[in-house]
Amino acid sequence: MAKGEGAESASSTGLLQPGLLKQDELRHAKKESREKLSVCNKLCYAVGGAPYQITGCALGFFLQIYLLDVAQLDPFYASIILFVGRAWDAITDPMVGFFISKTPWSRLGRLMPWIIFSTPFAVISYFLVWFVPDLSSGQVMWYLLFYCMFQTLVTCFHVPYSALTMFISREQSERDSATAYRMTVEVLGTVLGTAIQGQIVGQVDTPCIQDSRLFGVTNSSVAVEEVNVTRDTGSLTDTRNAYMMAAGVIGGIYILCAVVLFLGVREKRDASELQSDEPVSFFQGLKLVMKHGAYIKLIAGFLFTSLAFMLLEGNFALFCTYTLGFRNEFQNILLAIMLSATLTIPLWQWFLMRFGKKTAVYVGISSAIPFLIMVVVLESNLIVTYVVAIAAGISVAAAFLLPWSMLPDVIDDFNLQHPDSRGHEAIFFSFYVFFTKFASGVSLGISTLSLDFAGYKTRGCSQPEEVKFTLKMLVSAAPVGLILLGLLLFKLYPIDEDKRKKNKKALQDLREEENSSDSDSTELASIV
Repeated sequence: MAKGEGAESASSTGLLQPGLLKQDELRHAKKESREKLSVCNKLCYAVGGAPYQITGCALGFFLQIYLLDVAQLDPFYASIILFVGRAWDAITDPMVGFFISKTPWSRLGRLMPWIIFSTPFAVISYFLVWFVPDLSSGQVMWYLLFYCMFQTLVTCFHVPYSALTMFISREQSERDSATAYRMTVEVLGTVLGTAIQGQIVGQVDTPCIQDSRLFGVTNSSVAVEEVNVTRDTGSLTDTRNAYMMAAGVIGGIYILCAVVLFLGVREKRDASELQSDEPVSFFQGLKLVMKHGAYIKLIAGFLFTSLAFMLLEGNFALFCTYTLGFRNEFQNILLAIMLSATLTIPLWQWFLMRFGKKTAVYVGISSAIPFLIMVVVLESNLIVTYVVAIAAGISVAAAFLLPWSMLPDVIDDFNLQHPDSRGHEAIFFSFYVFFTKFASGVSLGISTLSLDFAGYKTRGCSQPEEVKFTLKMLVSAAPVGLILLGLLLFKLYPIDEDKRKKNKKALQDLREEENSSDSDSTELASIV
């Protein structure tokens, strides 16, 4: 009898095993299919990155020349606005990251409410940045207030959007693919921002002052007003209206992109977070993040390379206008750079997949150096300038794609070393942006002050040789030095292709263990 019972038991086990195995395989296949993102999901996610790039590109390329030649502010006050605005923008990133880490999960997720509710106020403040108030005094405070307000609100959009990368899928390959989509759309956003702002504003001739008496007078808006004529005033009004029209178009695109992101992307809560509803300690998380060596080394490397391209971005319009003498062509040259960058994003995505991300950094970013030198060494020639612009755009694409492609690798490395400490994604992204923005604010403030010391003349049709030389240094010598320093620091970055693949496999094994333990608990509960 005992033997019969044993045989019956063995027979039952043999019959159940294939069924259980089949169920496990089906469950695993379903989980894998759920982790896959459709092309539509990736496109909707990618579209969400456009507002930050469109507005950032318009502000980066045009705000300095707008404050100097359209709003007619003294270069010293313009430098204060640019520095304080960027510095405040940098400070708001960790602040927003802190509040996001304290935000409870809702029906819309933890990140999406920030994106949706900040959008309308960001659009209003952006428009007011490009509005010239009819104030005899207080213009500086106007621009300072609304520039800082916009930077705060766009941070409330971009920090949660950047952290959303980690919550659209738990599969590294899917996140990398979505990041490539995002980078392509974001570079398209820079093209769109350059095209809208440049082409609308470029249709109007900004009046300049040829009166030689101005160059013997102290540089101030009062001196400018004394030599204004009626035709110039009318032309200046048209220029101001053009800037506001461009701001209105960009604001409409901002709202449209936010709606597409909201409707097309679902934020997924990580399984490890579902096990506990305890709030994440921001300062404890910050301490852990800042002790993570790979993160610090990645920031150190990209801090200087990002600064190089931001310095180039902030001064290139003035360089084209006054040093190269292409007053009516600079918006088209900027467009050539951005179009070249957009078209080469897929090339760099293929390159980093084929040769590794670290190799792509060295090849992609260093390729800008000869062209930055060429643009100041060669005689001013429009065709040569366009060739240099297209070649430089190839390097801009690499500088654009690689930091955001490598940050998820650093976060995966951190999660492996600290498996019990989750929910710090916003800290990683916000502090990376904090360091780059703060440094860029310092660089832009110093560059505008340098122009003031060199004798920059507001609305002048030409500038002194000292100003032209300063612009050459700001778009060539300084960026080349920063790129070389960044690449030297980047040699310390520890995550190469081998380590990245090991981390990927280790994370997959860890998630499979978590999934199997969850399924075992579910089966046990169903038996009981």
